[in-house]
Amino acid sequence: QVQLVESGGGLVQAGGSLRLSCAASGRISSINAMGWYRQAPGKQRELVAVITSGGSTNYANSVKGRFTVSRDSAKNTVYLQMNSLKPEDTAVYYCKLDSIRFGAPFDYWGQGTQVTVSS
Repeated sequence: QVQLVESGGGLVQAGGSLRLSCAASGRISSINAMGWYRQAPGKQRELVAVITSGGSTNYANSVKGRFTVSRDSAKNTVYLQMNSLKPEDTAVYYCKLDSIRFGAPFDYWGQGTQVTVSS
């Protein structure tokens, strides 16, 4: 069983910063990538940022230059540093771990953490 525990969400004013953390634990066979997605009310879940096991990163255009994804491989933890936050960044942020289960790709998801940016 793999568990992802997110932390760091909250309420912040526009222009402020938050840092999200996601720690993975349990029987993890491998980590191909870890990343962050978000879902605002009435909208589909979307990619925010991802970092692969090799250290490559990918960002949504809307957060490039403001958000930074990083990882601590020894701790199986991924971080999302969010700067210059905007009200449109308000959403539930989910951590995802891309792994292998029974020989096939499998995604694990965290429970989500709320980020609210006030104007």
